[in-house]
Amino acid sequence: MNLPNSLTVLRIFFVPLLVVVLLTRQPNWNFWGLLIHYEVWGVLILLMAAATDVMDGYIARKRREITTLGILLDPIADKLLISAAFISLVSIRLMPAWMAVVIIGREFVVVGLREIASVEGLIIPASALGKGKMILQVLAGVAVILTANHPALSPLGTTLLWLVVLSAVASAIHYFGMFWGQINSRVQARQNISVILNEPKEKPQDVLSH
Repeated sequence: MNLPNSLTVLRIFFVPLLVVVLLTRQPNWNFWGLLIHYEVWGVLILLMAAATDVMDGYIARKRREITTLGILLDPIADKLLISAAFISLVSIRLMPAWMAVVIIGREFVVVGLREIASVEGLIIPASALGKGKMILQVLAGVAVILTANHPALSPLGTTLLWLVVLSAVASAIHYFGMFWGQINSRVQARQNISVILNEPKEKPQDVLSH
């Protein structure tokens, strides 16, 4: 359990905290006349969790501490955080449910494709769309959370949500294209090998008869 993995685990612990703050709409504290509503705390939690995502990858690469545990936990932590945030926003009616279904559904599709590819001994690399998706998701989450008490930010939140949905669909199509290309190549290679192995071999007497 090195520092990058500890940061990843910390991001997982942020998930229930974020859900509790958004669903209970607490705390709302008054600091010397300055009222800090729950949405501010929600934004701070989401941003701190997103910061751990940036830091764990940077530290792991810099210190060369990339581990199997980190490779497994990092995408799980990201998906838990974003799924919890968007489902909570749907629950408090700040986000359309169908958008959350598309965004979270994309995650399941990509995970499924990667699992099938791994069984075949293939690796589907992360695309630029997939990497930029997390940034868009965090920005959209922040904007939508703030609309709870700042309705003027609603157009910005809606625009960012549409960008997240479009990027989710585009990256899912891109991942499927990479998956299909690799799987198709593997199937064709197997078929070619099967044809070679099943070709009838010439017997010695057949050679002599020629």
